[in-house]
Parts: sequence; C-alpha cells; structure tokens
Amino acid sequence: MSKANFLHIIKSVFAAAIGVQNNKNREQDFQSGSVWPYIAGGIIFVILFVLLIAFVVSSVLS
Repeated sequence: MSKANFLHIIKSVFAAAIGVQNNKNREQDFQSGSVWPYIAGGIIFVILFVLLIAFVVSSVLS
C-alpha cells in the first residue's frame, strides 16, 4: 500500500471530475491507504469550480 503524493491526488480528482480516469489510476487510488485526501481534493475542486462559474457568469452579465 503506497501513499499517494499531492500531484497524483490533484490529477486523480480532476480526471474523475471530468470522467476520464483510467482503470490503472483508479486502482492505484483505491490502494493508496486513505480516502480523506481524495475527499478533501474533491471538495476543494467543487468549491473552486463553482466560484469560477460564478465569476464567468458575473463577468459576462456585466
């Protein structure tokens, strides 16, 4: 069981969010030991995504 590094977690969360995660990386994610870095990464990604969409909409409408 190897621990995932920060870059791997970021790439994995982004790939999963857009639906292009390959099977090898998905299996590595499940063997990494803890789910909490992926949950935290997912929450941060969603917050940043919503803020980005709000900013774009605000910019276009003004």
